[in-house]
Formats: sequence, C-alpha cells, structure tokens
Amino acid sequence: MYKDIHIGHLILVKWKELDFSIERACNFFKISKTDVENMFSQKSLDTELLLKWSKLLEYDFFRIYSQHLILYSPPSKRTNAESLKSKKLPEFKKNIYTQEIIEFILEQINSDEMSKNEVIEKYKIPKTTLHKWISKYSK
Repeated sequence: MYKDIHIGHLILVKWKELDFSIERACNFFKISKTDVENMFSQKSLDTELLLKWSKLLEYDFFRIYSQHLILYSPPSKRTNAESLKSKKLPEFKKNIYTQEIIEFILEQINSDEMSKNEVIEKYKIPKTTLHKWISKYSK
C-alpha cells in the first residue's frame, strides 16, 4: 500500500467503508456523480481535493504519503552550510514511526518477505530500533 499509492482507490475503499452516499459527496464537492466516480479512478489528486476528501471522510490521506517518505526516501545528508541557513518551512523528524509503519515492517519480517537485515538496509531503520519493535510487538 505504501510503495505504489493509488489515492483514488484508497478514497473509494474508505468511502465504501463508511457507507457514504454518492449524493453526499456530490453536494460536498458541488460536482456531478460522474465527476466523483472519476476521482476514484485517479492515481493522484490535487492537494485541495485530497484535503476535502480527508475532511469529508475524516481520514488523513496525506499520512499515506508521509509514511511512503519514511519508508522509501533516502536518508538526508545535510552539509554544514545547509544547516546554517535560516529555515522557512517547519522541520519534520523522519524517525517518528507510526504504529501502521511498525506493523507493516514487522509483517514483512513475519511473513518471510524480508529478513531483518533486508529491512534494516531498505528502510534505514536502526538495528536496535528494529529489535525493540520485535520484542515489544511480537505476539
């Protein structure tokens, strides 16, 4: 789910889960039924639309992209000059793992899709952190 994101499909899944009527979505977006259904087939959506879907369905669809960044982006390598520049945007720590991310990673190991070493290499998770998760969340 986190590697190849098809946001329209994920919105459709949540929409069906909540059993929303198509009319409610049409009224909320002020668009036709066909336009709403077309959004479900879109791999990506404008951020303004995604924000509206997040509000309507009371689900943070942006977090899916944040979790993708945690799992699949390379570690940042900043130079001293870059760290001295004044920052215009807020800084987010990459090492804050959500429960969903932890469960996803542990599932990779438990299902033998990846070894512990492969997880450490691919997702750049510290070995000690992974071992703490395994001992804490193993069933």
